[in-house]
Amino acid sequence: MQQGYSNREASRIVGINPRTGKRWRNGWHSPPTGKPKPPITVEAPAAEPSRYLREADRIHIADRLRENTSVRQIAAELHRSPSTISREIRRNGIALRGDASRWAYRPHAAQRRAEQRRPRPKPGKIGQNPSLRDFIQALRTGRTMRRPHRQSYKRQQRIRDMVMISERPAEAADRAVPGHWEGDLIIGKDGKSAIATLVERSTRYVLLAPLPQDHSAASTRDALVQAVTSLPPHLKRSLTWDQGSEMAAHKAFTIATDVPVYFCDPGSPWQRGSNENTNGLLRQYFPKGTDLSLHSREHLATVAAELNGRPRKTLGWETPAERLAKLLATAS
Repeated sequence: MQQGYSNREASRIVGINPRTGKRWRNGWHSPPTGKPKPPITVEAPAAEPSRYLREADRIHIADRLRENTSVRQIAAELHRSPSTISREIRRNGIALRGDASRWAYRPHAAQRRAEQRRPRPKPGKIGQNPSLRDFIQALRTGRTMRRPHRQSYKRQQRIRDMVMISERPAEAADRAVPGHWEGDLIIGKDGKSAIATLVERSTRYVLLAPLPQDHSAASTRDALVQAVTSLPPHLKRSLTWDQGSEMAAHKAFTIATDVPVYFCDPGSPWQRGSNENTNGLLRQYFPKGTDLSLHSREHLATVAAELNGRPRKTLGWETPAERLAKLLATAS
């Protein structure tokens, strides 16, 4: 009203009833005794704001907008991001006629709308859409929820004399030369049993090795040695693994097979992406939380043959078995 607005217009801008506006206005006037009444005080914004804007914050925004204060200054006073203040003004403000840069912001009306939007729990998107729910339940992983993993920087190096993937031959990166493998373990129930998975990078050919009792360094070494021994020399160029403790005997594996082992950087599963994707496919046959010691070596060979007989778009719709057979025929 000090800026020339009538009581009704000022009340509309602030978002209150005109009668409330009169009471507010009279609270700032001197009574007949001549002694000024103390002004109506508004709760000061908290130094550490909560997640949501409070009514006091919104009243502060309205007061400062009437004083033509910038959004950034208001945000600094409320310890908020400027984007938070600008969104609040756009959501609940009205641009004044003839001056698009000035806004009539209604703090009390904005507070009421915010309280109406906030009640929880709200119905979930999945629960409201049966088709979406059915699609999710048919997803390949069968994962019910994501679980947090340890951050890579908190992991301690447990393997001695590692040779990192940055030192791997360049020919392995472009997949032009066969014989470079990626490997990992699929862990069974209670972390006891496991299956070692090997994927050749250029053909996506899969080898599986059982670890029915444990996945210690010695057991993993022996299983991998047995898996790659039958391969021809030109298909035994390198093996890339993550920094799991099961590969602590990597030097003994290299001595037995003449296959050097390269290790991925911590928390970088994409550096052996073919193996990660294959392990996702294998979980259809070996679900999480099941005892993997129940699967015989013959059954693993059957599963590997089924994957190796699946046409792949990345191979021009050839199967890994067909692509590997061409390589063996060329070598011979």
